[in-house]
Amino acid sequence: MTSAHHDHGSGGHAGHAHGVSGDADRRWLAIALTLIATFMAAEVVIGVYARSLALISDAAHMLTDAVSIVLALVAMRLAARPARGGFTYGLKRAEILSAQANGLTLLLLGAWLAYEAVRRLIDPPEVEGGLVFVTALAGIAVNVAAAWCISRANRASLNVEGAYQHILNDLFAFVGTAVAGLVVLLTGFARADAIATLVVVALMFKAGYGLVRESGRIFLEAAPAHLDPDAIGDRLVSHSDVTEVHDLHVWTITSGQPALSAHVLVDPVADCHTVRRDLEKVLQVDYGIGHTTLQVDHAPSEVLELRSGTGGDRSHCEVAHGPVHRDEPHAH
Repeated sequence: MTSAHHDHGSGGHAGHAHGVSGDADRRWLAIALTLIATFMAAEVVIGVYARSLALISDAAHMLTDAVSIVLALVAMRLAARPARGGFTYGLKRAEILSAQANGLTLLLLGAWLAYEAVRRLIDPPEVEGGLVFVTALAGIAVNVAAAWCISRANRASLNVEGAYQHILNDLFAFVGTAVAGLVVLLTGFARADAIATLVVVALMFKAGYGLVRESGRIFLEAAPAHLDPDAIGDRLVSHSDVTEVHDLHVWTITSGQPALSAHVLVDPVADCHTVRRDLEKVLQVDYGIGHTTLQVDHAPSEVLELRSGTGGDRSHCEVAHGPVHRDEPHAH
């Protein structure tokens, strides 16, 4: 007896959001994008004039922020399209694809800026410290405003959360750049600019790696980092009428949308529909998983023999995917 639970009503998927949606979120993102893009363009010009790699690196980081917001806006439009044809989940993973592209861009830009910073440590050019200091202070104000705008939007989207974290990183980077500009202005120590650039690079690597890692987990169908499939399997099999749980899979459709499927065997006298509803409630309430597909069947005799301790080491499925969970000690 197979039963799939995929609730699209108002009561379905409770406890998590389906990414960014709505005109209000788009408006806040658009405002943040305008602030970042305008200041970024001005910062590139000032950075070149002041010969400051720290300002240029900050601008490069802001470029990835702007791109991530643009991609988030595009992904919101794509994700809103209904599922049809071969795209049975719709285009909800468009935001994950753009998040991965943003992470890779951060890593590549960081590598180039690291090379340039090392080169300037060896042979530092003259830097306009006063101009760097004033521009960095303006950058701090712009990043505070942009971060506030994005915080007003729904940050369940990996893209939007990534942009928010990048802007916070930018804020710290601009503080470092302001300190470097002040050091150059007061002491003439031009290498402070390259040192500030390396701080920005470290932040870019951290943010880029985080985005690539999280998006990679989703593309590889790994379980969400906060959910342990083995613990979930043990929790399901602890139900009084459940004999065995196998072929348990937990993955993420897109940001904030975990999904689960499993084959559940129950006692011959148990009501499959009642057990399924009980397990769906556990998954929804305890783990926040609202998209579930549970195949619930009565356990065959060989599995019941295993439960009573009279059978051998046999499984209901010829090739089970992953560990077999029974209400007894078992390997994970």
